[in-house]
Order: sequence, then C-alpha cells, then structure tokens
Amino acid sequence: MNSVPALEEPLKKALGPATAKVMAEHLDLHTVGDLLHHYPRRYAERGELTRLADLPLDEHVTVVAQVASARILKFSGGTGQRLEVTITDGSGQLQLVFFGRGIHKPHKDLLPGTRAMFAGKASVFNRKMQLAHPAYELLRADALDAGEADEAIGSWAGALIPIYPATAKLESWKIAKAVDMVLPSAQEALEPLPDSLREGRGLVPLPEALLKVHRPQTKADIADARARLKWDEAFVLQVALARRRFADAQLPAVARVPRPEGLLTAFDAKLPFTLTDGQQKVSKEIFDGLATEHPMHRLLQGEVGSGKTMVALRAMLAVVDAGGQAAMLAPTEVLAQQHHRSITEMMGELAEGGMLGGSEHSTKVVLLTGSMGVAARRQALLELVTGDAGIVIGTHALIEDKVQFHDLGLVVVDEQHRFGVEQRDALRGKGKQPPHLLVMTATPIPRTVAMTVFGDLETSVLDQLPAGRSPIATHVVPAADKPHFLARAWERVREEVENGHQAYVVCPRIGDEEEQGKKGKGAKKESAEDAAEKRPPLAVLDVAEELAHGALRGLKVEVLHGRMQPDDKDAVMRRFAAGETDVLVATTVIEVGVNVPNATAMVIMDADRFGVSQLHQLRGRVGRGSAAGLCLLVSEMPEASPARARLGAVAATLDGFELSRIDLEQRREGDVLGQAQSGVRSSLRMLAVIEDEEIIAEARQEATAVVAADPDLEHLPGLRTALDALLDEEREQYLDKG
Repeated sequence: MNSVPALEEPLKKALGPATAKVMAEHLDLHTVGDLLHHYPRRYAERGELTRLADLPLDEHVTVVAQVASARILKFSGGTGQRLEVTITDGSGQLQLVFFGRGIHKPHKDLLPGTRAMFAGKASVFNRKMQLAHPAYELLRADALDAGEADEAIGSWAGALIPIYPATAKLESWKIAKAVDMVLPSAQEALEPLPDSLREGRGLVPLPEALLKVHRPQTKADIADARARLKWDEAFVLQVALARRRFADAQLPAVARVPRPEGLLTAFDAKLPFTLTDGQQKVSKEIFDGLATEHPMHRLLQGEVGSGKTMVALRAMLAVVDAGGQAAMLAPTEVLAQQHHRSITEMMGELAEGGMLGGSEHSTKVVLLTGSMGVAARRQALLELVTGDAGIVIGTHALIEDKVQFHDLGLVVVDEQHRFGVEQRDALRGKGKQPPHLLVMTATPIPRTVAMTVFGDLETSVLDQLPAGRSPIATHVVPAADKPHFLARAWERVREEVENGHQAYVVCPRIGDEEEQGKKGKGAKKESAEDAAEKRPPLAVLDVAEELAHGALRGLKVEVLHGRMQPDDKDAVMRRFAAGETDVLVATTVIEVGVNVPNATAMVIMDADRFGVSQLHQLRGRVGRGSAAGLCLLVSEMPEASPARARLGAVAATLDGFELSRIDLEQRREGDVLGQAQSGVRSSLRMLAVIEDEEIIAEARQEATAVVAADPDLEHLPGLRTALDALLDEEREQYLDKG
C-alpha cells in the first residue's frame, strides 16, 4: 500500500488548488491533518446570538445575529448611496454598511428578522462599532425544505454552529465547508496516546474527538473533544521534552566538586551578609547538579533583586575550584559590563589571580565584548586559552570561533529568552565535554509555563528578597480623570530629589521616529478610551524637554534610549549612577539589570502600553537601597477599562509569580510563550497554559515514564508520527531554545 496516509494528503488534492492556496497563505494549513486540527474558536447556538457587546476592535470577527432594520441612505452631495443594516443580539447592536453597487443583494437578503452569520473587521465610526462590507451567510431554518440544502450547509442543521478562526480571505463558514469535505479522513487518525493512558483517564479516541470538536451535537460533545485534544497537545509536547532530557542525561560531563578551603570558601568568608535560606537551598541544588557526571541543565528563576547573580557567582567559583572555567553570557554589552563590574567588586582581591590555582585562592575575571579594542581582546582570548582566567563574562561575542577555552565547565546564561538555541549549542561545543548549564531569568514564569517552554531544564526558584531591600509602594495615576494627581506626581519626584535621591521617568517611545500622520483629518468626537488609544505613545525626547522646562525645571534631567551610541549610553548611566543626574527619562532599556540604589522613584508614562511583567521588571529598578521605593503608573485610560484593571493588579502586589499569572490570563494564549517560540503557536491550539495546569503536570509525569520505558517509542507509532509533526523545523528550534 503506497498511498499517502489520509491525514498527510495535501489540501490541494482534497479541496482544489484555489481554496488550498488561501489556506496555506493565510492560515498556514497544508494537509488534511492540519485542517482537522484547525479547531473552532467557539460555537454559536442556533437559537442564541453572539454577544455583540464583547467584540474585539480591529480583529476579524464572525457573529451570529438578527437583522433589526435596514435602510438605504444617500451620501450628502448626492453622489451614490449606502445601505445601513442594524443587527442585534439582545446584548447590543452593531451597524453594518455596504456601499456603491454592492448594496442590492444584501438589501434583498437582509430583511428585518432574518438571522445570519456576519464576518468582517470591527471598527469604530462616529463612536459606534461597525462592520464595513461584511461577508454574510443566511441561516434559514426553512431552507432545507425548499431544497436549498447547499445554501444552508446541510451539516449545520445541528444546534451548535462552529465559528472558526478565520481571515478576511476565508470566512468561518467556508472553512466549515472545507472541514466537511475532509472530516471522513478523521477515522484514520493515528492514536498518539498509549491505550492504557487513554483508557485510564476515560478519554475518547482521537477520531471521535475530531468529529466531536468540529460537528458537536451537544455541549457534552465539545467537552469530551476538548479534554481529549488538550491531553494530546500536552502529552506530545512533554514527550518531546522528556526525550531531550533523556538524551541529555546520556551525555558525559566532568563532575565539578569544589575543593574544600578554596576560592569559594574564601569568598564566603568575606561576604558582609549571610545568604538567605532561598539562596542556600538553590545553591545546594546547583552544587548537587555540578557534582554529577552528566551535564546539569537548570533554570534559575528569581524575582528582580532576589540575588540570582550571587548564586550564579558562587556556582562559577565552585567550578573554578574544581579546576574548570565558567562563562557568563549576557544579552547586551551594557549588561555584560555591569555584571563584570559587580562581580569583580564582589570578589575583590580574589579576582586578581595569576594562574588557575596559582596564587592563594584567586583567579582572573575577564570581560569579552564585541566593541573591545584589539589589544584588550587579544589579551582576554589569551587568558582564556591558557586558563589564567577562571571566569569570563561577555556577550555572544564569546561564541565566536576564535574563542578557545582551557577547560570550560559551566555556562551561565542571563535572561535566557534573548538567546537562541544555536548560540547555546555553539557555546556548549567549546567544552571538551558538554559543560554544565545554568539559565537565569528575572521574568517570573508560572510553573506550567516553565514546564512547557523550559521543559528540558530542571527548575530552581528564588522567591525571597535579600535583607536590605526596601519595600516599593505602587500607585496608579489617572491622568485624564484626575489631572491634579499628575501634578502631584511631579511634586513627589521633586521631593525625592530634594531628599538626595534620584528618579526614573519611563516612556514607551523614543520620539525621533518619523512623524506618522499625526494631524488627523476632520477630527471626530471619540470616547476617552479611543482618544487615549489613538494618541501616539508618549516619547522620551518630548517628555524630557517638557519636564526640564516645566514641572521639573531646575533639576538635572537626562535621556537614555536604545538608539544612542554605546559610549553615550554608558556615559549617561555612569553620571546617573554617580548621582550627577537627578532624573533619567528613558525607554525600557533600563528594564533589566540596571542597579542604582540611590534611585527611589519611578514614573511610568502611558503605563497601560506595557505588559504586566514588564511593569514589574521596571519597578524592580527602584527600592534597591535602604530608602523605600515609589512607583507611579500614569495612564489616561478610563477607570472601567481592562487596561486600568491590569495596572491596579500591578499596584496591588509585589509578587512577580502572581503577576505573571494575571498577565497570562489577560493575554491571548499565543503571546504567552513569547514571540520567540513561533512553533508553540502551531502546537498549542487547545491547551491553555494557565487553566490546564493539572493536565500539563500529569502529562509531564506520564511522558517521563513512557520515554524511560521506551526511549525510541518503538511501540507507539502514532506517538512517533505526532512527534514528527510537532518537531518540524521551526518547532525543533522552539524546543531547543530552552
């Protein structure tokens, strides 16, 4: 039998070239299997209508509603006419407009009382929601009797109408017709779940799940299908990750056990404070990992300022004690320089060694970045290859071919989400055997996201702040509702400066971009929310100038943003750190790693334009010293808006893990795993990383057991097929990127 398996058949054959082309280009669907896994986003009930009150703006939407009225209007000036149709669903009304020659057919079709599906892009015109020229499909209860089965789509006689994720080029009901054509192939879908697992959890077989998700008769059908399809997604993904962990565990590595009374002991002895319980617990987990003969792969998550760098440094010193070298990768030169500065300061004379283990307990700490001078770079490379330098800190310049290590034992990667897999693997290849790996992130990641995105790493969490950190008070400043609050915010900044402290003002934009048609034509009346949404985000250069001549006149105000030359950036940061600048107006370049303990206040302009986790990161820049921190979130969004609710959540808690959950619940599933993981979009269709916490945790256990028993999955051909589908090129990278 040499025919292609049913689900791998190209859509071109199944549906014809025209439809297949649109599906490939706009929905990234290429085979029958792809289309069968393009699930309805939701279901409209034939008797009930879609909630018009909740329509998202500027998105392609499909609604089921009833025509309330339709009228033809002439344009003023008498040129041409338009058809305005009002549709209703009980929760609200929506205006449809048709222009020009295209008005005759809808005028005939859309009689008051008619029910139909409408699809188009929701926009606001004269403060009302409208769909311009929507496509529509009539839902005629009586059409079937009249022999017009084609028009009413036979299979939709059921009560539940599937609404598919659609595009302007392909409406939901056209996708539904295409699904009807390929649905019989679902019978041949291979089972990825082991029978014992499926039966043990009472999950329906895959062919049945596909049938029920696309053409449910009842709500129970939908629930059965979703439960089953979620398990597939969680399980296949976790098997892929478990296989990576299994493969990694087979690799050899040099066990690095610190020698007693060495560099680490000397370092600990001169620490001016004791480590927190959290730091001690996590350090022990890391040292246990370093002592094994397989490469440790550990993710260290820590709140902003929980002392991750200290934990990482102690791990690096342990490896140097054990005769190896440690490399720390930072995402930017500014951060690499900062780590280098703070690590050499923490180590003091211990960082001034001659040879590895040469002078009593010390080593060299070198910096390696792309912008170093030739001589300094040559010297650094020499110290790495001879082993004089036990610790190297750098940007991805560390990964270049020219960089050779004497004996690389540990790689520490800071802010992992900015590093690609190729870079990580290139660095791994520098060791005689794979080095141990410690990945650090200051973005708190809920447990299940960690299991999904970093599923091939073991996780350690630092969640208590070291002593000496001050509390941060956060308040929302509603600039539009209460302008006097904003005036008071600037007074507070002035008071902080008068008390000898400094402040940040953060803006979403730099301000030297091309002006994009700022002057609107004939401005319409809009709601406050529209106005706040439509106005370009506030810019660093404008705000800095305004403050210097207005509310903060007389204070020393400087700007910092990503488009400045590296040397200028450094100079600005140095002046700010030295206390020569009172107020730094900046973009989010200060989000990660900037440490100025004397800065106590931060004002974030247009705070609603930032994500929850980002606001939390930014806020972590103040309150780093002995004085309490203050963070003011300025927004013009109206009080009842979701944007304001988000800001309220940030103001209400300093717990980053709690905030990251809120963040994920508010955002769409597709953004959760970050833009970098393009593959996850394609693999997680049903699974909601936060809601389905239990499934993911259970799937991880099951997957680990399955892989341990049968690493090559010889007895599970269906699972192998599902894995191959998951692990095509882009997804392979996504999984590697842990």
